[in-house]
Amino acid sequence: MKTVLVTGASGGMGRAICRLLAERGLRVYALDVKPLELPETASFVCDLRTEAGASAALEWLQAQETHLDAIVHAAGVYDLDALVEMDDERFRRIFEVNVFAACHVNRLFTPMMTAGGRIVFITSELAPLHPLPFTGIYAVTKKALEAVAASLRTEMALRGITVSVVRPGAVTTPLLGDSTRALDRFCRKTRYYRVNAERFRRIVDSVESRSVPPEKVADRVYRALSARKPRRIYNLNRNPLLLLLNALPAGLQEWVLTRILK
Repeated sequence: MKTVLVTGASGGMGRAICRLLAERGLRVYALDVKPLELPETASFVCDLRTEAGASAALEWLQAQETHLDAIVHAAGVYDLDALVEMDDERFRRIFEVNVFAACHVNRLFTPMMTAGGRIVFITSELAPLHPLPFTGIYAVTKKALEAVAASLRTEMALRGITVSVVRPGAVTTPLLGDSTRALDRFCRKTRYYRVNAERFRRIVDSVESRSVPPEKVADRVYRALSARKPRRIYNLNRNPLLLLLNALPAGLQEWVLTRILK
């Protein structure tokens, strides 16, 4: 039986991924700051933002006397704010969860993998795009995570391990609620962009109205784990307006967004 480690397992996407993989006969080891109670899965509570948390998870997994065939990086948080108004604690936290946690896991757990293994990163449709105003911090972390995946892909190829990225648009998970709350907080507290924020709210609401269930993400992850030759990138539910905007030169994108938001 193949074994897979899933981070962020208690979140909307992580839970759907764990459930589908277990249903397909994989042995699932789940990591998150909250316990996951699903049949046919083993769960360990830890904070992967820290080396100590990741090391504790490693000790737990080693005690299972198993190896790893795959790692799925589903851990992630969302935040939204003006870059000049975001405090250090929130700035640091989103990098720790979205980027550093994955790096801790890769460093500590890939020695348990052998040739033929798979690593899958969950990023965002925003990762390859020119960063949007106010969602910049989230896009920057996801762009950084894709850069990690790209570099790791070449390194792991030397060991016979493949690296794939699943790049979803809006997904119906608690992260959508986080997005709404972050936007509400921003609209209330911003000192410089009050009129702009209200207009930006309408844009965000339009983008998020086209969400897909987390099971769609789980399906893409399973494809990446089971395909004979997995793709480098799996796109899902990308917003056509964002794609159209991104087709413009960067300077023209900035001009369009300024005209919309000002």
